[in-house]
Amino acid sequence: MLQSRLFTKTRKELPADEASKNAQLLIRAGYVHKEMAGAYSFLPLGLRVLERIKGIVREEMNGIGGQEIIMTALQRKELWERTNRWDDKQVDIWFKSQLKSGGDVGFGWSHEEPITDMMKSFIGSYRDLPVYVYQFQTKLRNELRAKSGLMRGREFVMKDLYSYSANEEEHRAFYEAVTAAYMRVFERIGLGDKTFFTFASGGAFTEFSHEFQTLTDAGEDVIYLHRGKKIAVNKEVLSEKVLDELGLKQSELEEVRAAEVGNIFSFGGKKSEELGLMFRDEKGEQKPAILGSYGIGITRAMGVLAELFADERGIVWPKEVAPYDVHLLLLPSDDEAVEKEASALYERLQNEGIHVLYDERKGVSAGEKFADADLIGIPVRAVISEKSMKAGGIEVKGRTEEKAVVMDAKKLLSLLKK
Repeated sequence: MLQSRLFTKTRKELPADEASKNAQLLIRAGYVHKEMAGAYSFLPLGLRVLERIKGIVREEMNGIGGQEIIMTALQRKELWERTNRWDDKQVDIWFKSQLKSGGDVGFGWSHEEPITDMMKSFIGSYRDLPVYVYQFQTKLRNELRAKSGLMRGREFVMKDLYSYSANEEEHRAFYEAVTAAYMRVFERIGLGDKTFFTFASGGAFTEFSHEFQTLTDAGEDVIYLHRGKKIAVNKEVLSEKVLDELGLKQSELEEVRAAEVGNIFSFGGKKSEELGLMFRDEKGEQKPAILGSYGIGITRAMGVLAELFADERGIVWPKEVAPYDVHLLLLPSDDEAVEKEASALYERLQNEGIHVLYDERKGVSAGEKFADADLIGIPVRAVISEKSMKAGGIEVKGRTEEKAVVMDAKKLLSLLKK
């Protein structure tokens, strides 16, 4: 991408109506545009980050047998009434409307009901099980508070996976496989050492659940953490009974703030019984399919990354999720050979499969280009100038490094392909 062709621009000033650090940085750097509290549009740079996060999640979900689908956002009232989750007293985050032809409709905040109803068309025997399906979809939740940027949205992208198993043993094995896959996801996107498996309440889903909580002072949750065992308990369910079940002592736990980036729920056979998803077992007896529900907040993860990986100059993306592999800067010069050299490097990097943001903008000072590069936060910066060419190559530095190293194109390629 040529930076001159990006329609977005960086901003020096803080957005007046945004208090959260993650949204301030993402708006200033041109990753997102705020439509209203809790609702953000994703611009070219922001969409690239989202797609990279989704790509990692997709690989891990496919790796444990998930099949990708996409469901409708429009929800049938009568379907949710059958499970008592249409009632605002049970689920208080619905967005609802009326159809012009008559009748009420909801906008999806989760998808257990419609996916379970759909599975009645495909599951009839134990031979049809297990089934694991997932989607990336925009969810809509009428949150009372939406002041944490991408970390608490009214409109957000989620990866939600649903498992249908013939029995608890089969379900438990997959539940553990998802748990391991989630930890690999958070490791790969750069949150592994800060994310902990957490015992929690099920809220509108089930009595209990497990969360994946990432430590951050900007988080809305308080958890009690045992670092040695890499396990935590959400404050909302902390009790002697829970601690005994987990083999923990409160004196060993550390109170910390965290942001929930993933969660998993076990519904047992209840949801299937309510919606009529039954199958014949080996003896020909009718049994309800065992349901598990597993979510990762894709846009929330992006917000948490921006919150955690930043300094006074801007964002510092982990390389696995950065919008580009390298930010190539052409510094102002009257020597045409400098621009020719930079353009040739840009073409070579692209031909080698390297994703490059090339700042070839005219009339922009070196200082402005450096400031924009720091704010945007691509992990590697490569500079071509009269000074670098006289030194014998390209000035290369990591986003958090203070000094650049001069190297040739071959060495730069080797560095970027590691």
